[in-house]
Amino acid sequence: MAGRVAGRVALVTGGAMGLGKADCEALAREGAKVIVTDRDAELAHQVAAAIGGDAMALDVTNEEQWIEVMRAVKERHGGLDILVNNAGNVIFESIEDCSLAHFKLHLEIHVVGTFLGCKYAVPLMKHRHEVVGGGGSSIINMASTAALMGYGNIPAYAASKAGIAGMTRSLAVDFQDKGYGIRVNALAPGGIETPMVMGISGRGGEKPMDIPEGPLAMDALGHPKDVAGCVLFLASDEARFLNGLTIPVDNGLYARPHH
Repeated sequence: MAGRVAGRVALVTGGAMGLGKADCEALAREGAKVIVTDRDAELAHQVAAAIGGDAMALDVTNEEQWIEVMRAVKERHGGLDILVNNAGNVIFESIEDCSLAHFKLHLEIHVVGTFLGCKYAVPLMKHRHEVVGGGGSSIINMASTAALMGYGNIPAYAASKAGIAGMTRSLAVDFQDKGYGIRVNALAPGGIETPMVMGISGRGGEKPMDIPEGPLAMDALGHPKDVAGCVLFLASDEARFLNGLTIPVDNGLYARPHH
């Protein structure tokens, strides 16, 4: 179905590569006006140019930059319908090796970045259905299977992603109680073939592996489009009855018993 988010305004953080880029492409393909934000402004502009969108530099940990970005969004587009808090990082190290600085870095990027995005997006998103119609605005936060399952050597990452899942539930209830018309959900991807995953697996700078079409084997990595398709669904009115969820996008990993 073409035009599933036609006429909507969407903002994606960390949109210059990986999952964020795939999210931008999927939303634009289905009719949204996409604002690509990233710390790498040049790459963000390249993605925006390719999809006919807008681009802005944004460090998600910087409150003043969030305020300025949302001011620009209001001036250029009048409001915001879709927010994808996607920007992220991961450093693999045990709690014995993880410095306080590294722990705080994960919290700043994931928890604080998501908090700031939601906080400053709300004035542009609430009651938008009264202007543009449809099933309301949608915030999609990027959690991880690390928020749901036990993984060694990433305590900072796991804590920050679990924080996103908890914040998602709280905001979903709050906005619904206030009648804002904003749904808030989170996705929890498993292993996806992105530059970040390639980097931590020692394949940084290499050509991404080909992810086959069709059913995937149990331990296969996913393609960024596998997550982007879920982002598109949650952004659309098709998902108007979904709120406050953290949904695994992991090829059955979370469902499988582990020993």
